[in-house]
Amino acid sequence: VQLQASGGGLVQTGGSLRLSCAASGRPLSSYGMGWFRQAPGKEREFVATISRGGGGTKYADSVKGRFAISRDNAKNTVYLQMNSLKPEDTAVYYCAARSSTYPYTSPNEYQYWGQGTQVTVSS
Repeated sequence: VQLQASGGGLVQTGGSLRLSCAASGRPLSSYGMGWFRQAPGKEREFVATISRGGGGTKYADSVKGRFAISRDNAKNTVYLQMNSLKPEDTAVYYCAARSSTYPYTSPNEYQYWGQGTQVTVSS
């Protein structure tokens, strides 16, 4: 499966963005999906994950209550709605797909990755 992330940009503190991750090559419904982010000089970190059917989600504590992951399998797309953005949310955001049904939070458990989209939150 090939993944293409989009929707990043520059936003002020408190603003919102919606990231999209479009899949091709195989039906997205075959995969659990995740969003990760990586800030300069830091390791890639887990943001959110969603089950194949969309009924199960899990979030990092740092984004809980502000971010929402969703998916539309008919459109082969996963979304990350980001609200109340903070400067510390600034990072390159990556979508990823995993074959396992378990909601892993480690990037090592994800087999396929998109190219990343930059999110910058100004103070």
